Amino acid sequence: MPMVTRRKFIQQLAGASALVALGQFPFSNLAAEVRANPKGFTKISILHTNDVHSRIEPFPDGRHKGLGGVARRADIIRKIRKAEEHVLLLDAGDIFQGTPYFNFFEGELDYKIMDKLKYDVATIGNHDFDAGMDVLKKRLKGANFPMVNTNYNFDGTVLDGVTKPYHIIQKGAIKVGVFGVGVELDGLVPPDLFGKTRYKDPIAAAAKTAHQLKRKEKCNFVICLSHLGYEYESDKVSDKILAQKTANIDLILGGHTHTFLEAPVAYTNAEGKEVWVNQVGWAGIWLGRLDIYFQKLSKKKFLQGGFMEVK
Repeated sequence: MPMVTRRKFIQQLAGASALVALGQFPFSNLAAEVRANPKGFTKISILHTNDVHSRIEPFPDGRHKGLGGVARRADIIRKIRKAEEHVLLLDAGDIFQGTPYFNFFEGELDYKIMDKLKYDVATIGNHDFDAGMDVLKKRLKGANFPMVNTNYNFDGTVLDGVTKPYHIIQKGAIKVGVFGVGVELDGLVPPDLFGKTRYKDPIAAAAKTAHQLKRKEKCNFVICLSHLGYEYESDKVSDKILAQKTANIDLILGGHTHTFLEAPVAYTNAEGKEVWVNQVGWAGIWLGRLDIYFQKLSKKKFLQGGFMEVK
């Protein structure tokens, strides 16, 4: 699939909703359909971050000078919420670690900020264990948004019952299911920081949870928040592999590899259907945005999406 260049993409983002067109037919046709019958569609704008790594302020220098920072992201999110009726704000993990803010506050500031920004759902990254499970439990219990993960077994740990396998959100007539999967902790996180947490095969866990959401809970749209990584040279499980080996997932929002995707990428799943994958780098430099249009009668889905540089 051809991708737009970064420069061209940024030029297209002069307006808050001027995103590159992708989907099941050309956006010019979709735009005409929407203009002709705006009441015939429900639009959901999905905003997402990953690997923010306690980047509270913009980068003061270096190649990312002036980019990132919570205040600027908050302003963008506020403007989009003002313009759009249905908005979701999601995070794909590694909220913690990376600046002195984490060293001093141990994630308390990060979670309070996410509450202020009104995140809807997040998943766990490997660095979210960096202050230990007791601290992570304290942060999760104090948050006003759910933390989802379906392939970490927390039985017998302090996190038992603190996370959820999935979360369902109603947006107008559209039912959205969100679940999470995480990377193998052994080798990435010191054993004493994740304790008796048991890692389960993310492909099997994701397939089971997505089936539950799509087939039993009757969700119109299923999102996987993944902290597996976008791709590897080895056969290690990644978002690309997850997309192709599972079914019932419509969108994978990834993290861990700090991959800057200028536009979401489509893959064919195990049932021959389309599933989209996106990831927006790290440190809040980009804010991902995906607009999903649902035809109200058929619930057929059309997607356009990309990123906005936070500056």
